[in-house]
Formats: sequence, structure tokens, C-alpha cells
Amino acid sequence: MLGPHKNLQVWQRGMQFVTELYRCTNHFPQSEVFGLVSQMRRAAVSITSNIAEGYGRNTNTELLHFLYISLGSSNELETQIFIAFNLGFLSQQEYDNLSQLNDEINKMLRSLIYIKSQLNQ
Repeated sequence: MLGPHKNLQVWQRGMQFVTELYRCTNHFPQSEVFGLVSQMRRAAVSITSNIAEGYGRNTNTELLHFLYISLGSSNELETQIFIAFNLGFLSQQEYDNLSQLNDEINKMLRSLIYIKSQLNQ
């Protein structure tokens, strides 16, 4: 059975983002494998993983906690994508694509957090 998180557009978009980020970071310098590559990949995986974990919890309060962690990972990636571009590790097209995907996910997470937080009141 599929978990309820798999039906969410934000989770699905997050999975696309992880795949694209992994593809883009495959060509980073070997010296960055345990640095920026590792940080970026962990943060990207954290977005979808925390959505899934939150939806596996019993309360809306716990769900919100994990959605905020996902949002934090998205915010972290915004800076990491910019750093990778400035260092010449990402092309303009890769930078634009990753930034756009991350911005979409960030907006979706903010909307979902707002909706779920209204249920807590």
C-alpha cells in the first residue's frame, strides 16, 4: 500500500528534485564528494524523507514538525545551489533548473504548513 505522502504533489516534486540533484552533482570535483556533494544530497533527500516521516506520525503537530524540517532543508539547499554555481560546479541551466525546482517545493511546503497549522487552531 502506498503511504498518503506519495499522493502529495510536493513529495512527488521532491522526488524529481532529488533525482535531478544527484544527476547534476555526479560531475562535481572528486574533492567535493565528502563536502558539498554530500551536504546537498543529504538535504535533498531530507525534504522528501521528512514529509514521509511526518505523514507516518499520529498527530498534526508531529506532521508540522517534520514539514518544518523539510522546509529548513529546502532553505539550506538554496544557499548550497548558489555556492555550487558560484564555484563553477553547475552550469547556468543546471543552476536555473535546480533553483526553480527548489523554489516550487519551498512554496508548496509553506502552503502545506499554513493549511496544516490552521487545523491545529
